Amino acid sequence: MYNPISSDFFDQLTVAMERKIPSTIEYYQNAEQEKKKEKQQIKALVQTMELINGFEFLVLDTKEKIRLSLVLTFNGKRHRGD
Repeated sequence: MYNPISSDFFDQLTVAMERKIPSTIEYYQNAEQEKKKEKQQIKALVQTMELINGFEFLVLDTKEKIRLSLVLTFNGKRHRGD
């Protein structure tokens, strides 16, 4: 099911991409880690956002892709409760 991100979060991502701001992202890598509450953290540049199989993803300069619905915090700002 498609779950759009908040306009606040979208604006923050857009600014980070346009200004090439190194960003710290806390997230779950997948649904299994989400169930176990195993958080990951990465610092990278957000290059773009993509829609893959109906889900929105951040694409980082490290070539990693992070599903937006699994992002907990972006540059210290919480985007979902746990």
